[in-house]
Amino acid sequence: MLKLLSILGLSSVALLAAGGGGAAMVHPDITMTWVGFLALAIFVVGYFFIATEEHYHIDKAKPALLIGTFMFMLVAFYYALNGLNMDMVHQEANHLILEIAGIFFFLFVAMTYIETLIHMKVFEKLKYNLVSKGYTYKKLFWITGLIAFFLSPIADNLTTALILATVLITIEQKNKAFLVPGAINIVVAANAGGAWSPFGDITTLMAWTAGKGTFVDFLFLFPASIVGYFVTAFLLSRFVPDTVPDVDLTKEEVPVMHRGAKVVMGLGIFTIFSAVMSHQMLHLPAMWGMMFGLALLKLYDYNLKIRHGEGFKIFESISKIENNTLMFFFGILAAVGALYFIGWLALAAVVYDPSVLGPTWSNIGVGFLSAIVDNIPVMSAVLKASPEMGLDQWMLVTLTAGVGGSMISFGSAAGVGVMGKLPGVYTFGAHMKYSWTVVIGYAVSIAVWYVQYQILGIGH
Repeated sequence: MLKLLSILGLSSVALLAAGGGGAAMVHPDITMTWVGFLALAIFVVGYFFIATEEHYHIDKAKPALLIGTFMFMLVAFYYALNGLNMDMVHQEANHLILEIAGIFFFLFVAMTYIETLIHMKVFEKLKYNLVSKGYTYKKLFWITGLIAFFLSPIADNLTTALILATVLITIEQKNKAFLVPGAINIVVAANAGGAWSPFGDITTLMAWTAGKGTFVDFLFLFPASIVGYFVTAFLLSRFVPDTVPDVDLTKEEVPVMHRGAKVVMGLGIFTIFSAVMSHQMLHLPAMWGMMFGLALLKLYDYNLKIRHGEGFKIFESISKIENNTLMFFFGILAAVGALYFIGWLALAAVVYDPSVLGPTWSNIGVGFLSAIVDNIPVMSAVLKASPEMGLDQWMLVTLTAGVGGSMISFGSAAGVGVMGKLPGVYTFGAHMKYSWTVVIGYAVSIAVWYVQYQILGIGH
């Protein structure tokens, strides 16, 4: 079973890069060639350094970018050396760039909004309001987690995680006993909250737009999502100190949000709405609506400069975004694109056969794969393979892909985003110390799904 899941992992990550539209040429299978084995070895070595960035003190973007670019260049070299059709390389590279660009610019705009809100002291104001009420670290832990869970279905899990991670780091910058469980709590809450909304996560959006369920069908995942989250949050909360943050409010000025801050918050919500509508109604990539929102933000900045003599310096906000996070996504998706092109795709659909694992165990395995290779390419793989499954199983894979990505720090866009916001604090190693709490919550979510769909028949 583990061997099958490992092979599925390699094939799953690869399919994201193949997600471009149009009819694709049939690639020759070069898995059993020197370039096939070499590329696989490079991927494993690079992934090792990504997972151990805390130990070797090397930013995860560096090995990801190196293996992503180098692996595809090796494949192109092999094609040229053996007189194979170079048009296939060109076509695949174009499809890959399209897929990467969609995620890249989505993140770019989300991060720009976050940095703009930081500049306008929105999070300073929120932090002050929370701390001034005398809440303990444990209460702040629950407040930020619950906000993340219920904001994620509306604002998407990545944006929610970025916002709440910013609040977290403004409340406390040194106390890891609060920051690490708090960061994990936010990632788990954002992913679990996004799992029951058709546009709360990129994976659920993919399943929704692929016609695997109606809007209402996804709402039936709420019980599994919230119960699993509460179990993990309860276990994590036991490690959070029940003391009050050491903040002397008498020495701090009451933060005042800059002029136009509320309008920027409104524009941020409208930008997420535009992204969903662009993808769902206009059949454009979600990043198109995000870029439209960025254009509106720029125009509002210009309007403030004209009317009041000073805007919020949007290009300064752009200069502060976590470029290492963007480079990480580029590199890892380029790497898995190379794995797809080589032919490491074997058992993506075969494992769903009842004679192998069957749909339930395969979908549970998808959650663990999501933690290892990111939930977006895993869901893409399942949708591409399109195994014969009922609505209950499509809802299960939506749940496991969304929630399962929380088991490892970089298993989801939310986790990667929080790692960028809390460098040196929320790391792979720090997350793994508490990952067992997420695994237990994951198991509980599946148990709730089983009782609801398989025993009670609710949600079919």
